[in-house]
Amino acid sequence: MTAQRVPYDADEKTSLVAALDRHRDAILWKLEGVDDAQLRRALVPSGTTLLGMLKHLASVEYGWFCETFGLPGDSVPYVEDDPDADWRVEADESTQDILDYYARARAAADASISTHELSDTGTSWAGATVTMRWVLVHMVEEVCRHAGHADILRELLDGMAGDHDYAVETQTSGQNA
Repeated sequence: MTAQRVPYDADEKTSLVAALDRHRDAILWKLEGVDDAQLRRALVPSGTTLLGMLKHLASVEYGWFCETFGLPGDSVPYVEDDPDADWRVEADESTQDILDYYARARAAADASISTHELSDTGTSWAGATVTMRWVLVHMVEEVCRHAGHADILRELLDGMAGDHDYAVETQTSGQNA
């Protein structure tokens, strides 16, 4: 995890990236201490799992930050007749495979973010012209939304709740955010 102090007085890009990182870290925190069977266990009617959510988030990081701006990335699991393919963890995919996929996606996304200005444009999967600013805002929304889902799934699994690991943040920065 890259827990860091919230930059209360930073520029726009730094603030957006810090918000994204804080919630990316929250997602990973929700997976800590959970065994493979629990990570794959669907607790809601949609079939959402913690590990499937991480796979989905890796896919959207690659899609929005790399494909949108014409940068290389791992192939994104997409099946036209199955819009939820990126949520499904296949039997031959290990937990470590998905964690590694997410780490690569996050690193590729971070490289794209650092390379582009907020006003730089790319083309979304739907053909719209979007700025890096819009993509960052959208991805903060996306990751926050799923961090909330992860919080609910983890609470259903073992009662653990909270939006991030305050102990790590306090240890890292010397203060709670």
